[in-house]
Amino acid sequence: MRFLRVLLLTAAMLLGGGLVCMAQDAPPQDAPSQEPSLGQHRPLPEEKSPLEKQQEAEMRKAREKQRYEEMKRDSEKLLQLATELKQYVDRAGENVLSLEVIRKAEELEKLAHDVKNKMRE
Repeated sequence: MRFLRVLLLTAAMLLGGGLVCMAQDAPPQDAPSQEPSLGQHRPLPEEKSPLEKQQEAEMRKAREKQRYEEMKRDSEKLLQLATELKQYVDRAGENVLSLEVIRKAEELEKLAHDVKNKMRE
């Protein structure tokens, strides 16, 4: 009789412990399941192929070259504007400031700001 009790208690503990473990692993009934349904697939992390990596590197080089060309062009334009601004100021005289001088100064300032931002990229 004692053997039967021990056997029943052991079986109850094993089954009860298994149920507790399964209950802990199961998601709550109110919460939506985190597992994808049968029709859904989890996206796999994609490795980029060597060809894709090479294409990205070429695109990056092309963007850097374009950025350099734009900075070079803008710097030349800055020099031209600064020279024109100096000529306008020299012609205007000591007490006269023309509207054209102000426009050139604003254009020069805007272009200088754009070049500075491109250099930071």
